[in-house]
Amino acid sequence: MILGPGTIGSLVALFLRAAGAEVHLLGRSEESLAFVRGLGFGQTWTEDTLPKLPFDAVVDASNAVHLPALALDLVEPGGRLAYIGLAGSPSHIDTRTLALKDVTAVGILSASPALDATIKAYANGLIDPRPLVATTVGLDQVGPVLAGGRPQGAGPGPKVHIDPRAMS
Repeated sequence: MILGPGTIGSLVALFLRAAGAEVHLLGRSEESLAFVRGLGFGQTWTEDTLPKLPFDAVVDASNAVHLPALALDLVEPGGRLAYIGLAGSPSHIDTRTLALKDVTAVGILSASPALDATIKAYANGLIDPRPLVATTVGLDQVGPVLAGGRPQGAGPGPKVHIDPRAMS
């Protein structure tokens, strides 16, 4: 289960699928879930529609303050958690649940250790990250993009690239 189908969550989903895992994604908007369904992920949920299923591993790739606790609730005893997303304010989990479920939890900030394998996966076509890029903009559009604006004509992907050489 991946919580948060944004850029990082979608990339995690692509890599997990390539490794043979059954992938489920939880998102908050129909738009984000429609995007990952377009990538071939059929098991997509909101918190309201999430069925009671066992998840051996859960990746929190969101910025929602309450989802780290939900990730711990969703993972099966003896399972694994990866916390990749960061909320704007502190997130809290119940360490009693973590210990009693015998869950292994890791926080991941740097992708550097996996950079070589990632480049190889892109180069050999195992993973194609291009659908995640909605558009590329010049420096003149950085402000509106960082403020949450979506450039006119952008595709459905969650990522906007900035090319400092381009003028929009």
